[in-house]
Amino acid sequence: MRTSHALADAPPPLPEGTSGVGGHPAPTTPGVRTRSQHQRRRRIVQAAAALASRGGVEAMQMRTVAERAGVALGTLYRYFPSKMDLVVAVVGEEIDLLESSMERRPPTAAHPAGRAVDVLMRATRGLMREPELADALIRSLIMAEVEAPFGDRMASLLLRVATDGRTVDIPADDQLALTGSLAGVWVQELLEMLRGRRTYEQIQHRIEIAAERLLAGF
Repeated sequence: MRTSHALADAPPPLPEGTSGVGGHPAPTTPGVRTRSQHQRRRRIVQAAAALASRGGVEAMQMRTVAERAGVALGTLYRYFPSKMDLVVAVVGEEIDLLESSMERRPPTAAHPAGRAVDVLMRATRGLMREPELADALIRSLIMAEVEAPFGDRMASLLLRVATDGRTVDIPADDQLALTGSLAGVWVQELLEMLRGRRTYEQIQHRIEIAAERLLAGF
């Protein structure tokens, strides 16, 4: 599908020192094209997150997302073939923000379990600022029919924070299995909180217990 740029009256002037075939502009450089695509994708993901924060996944209608992001519906489908692909991208954006937060303010607890709890409770606070979005994302990921790297990314983040660059006398696969299990406990507790069955303090207490047991060998 063509974009509105194809309706321009005339092509833009060629930059000095460049040439095109038959008087047309030279192709856009890969770097510029990639940057433009990245910005467009980011607009789409942000538009989807804004809609979900007010009305859950049901509000993330593809046509509405496209209109809010200022892109054609066909363009949206090229980036995200289904709504679930879009949900997974929104989750990825949330994890990116969490990782950036960890880089700016690394956990300071002396023990691996304490650092892992810091990560998970920081994530909990961030998600609960947008409970509709949190509920939509968690529920959708549980029923996801597309590959959702949420668990793997959370497990890897917890592992990096827990080990803090130290050598751990546990096989690498077992390390990821343990931090992945802790991430799974957190997701389940977050669901209970969203259902009104847990308070923030109860979640923290339960995650502290799980972290101490699961990461004891770290």
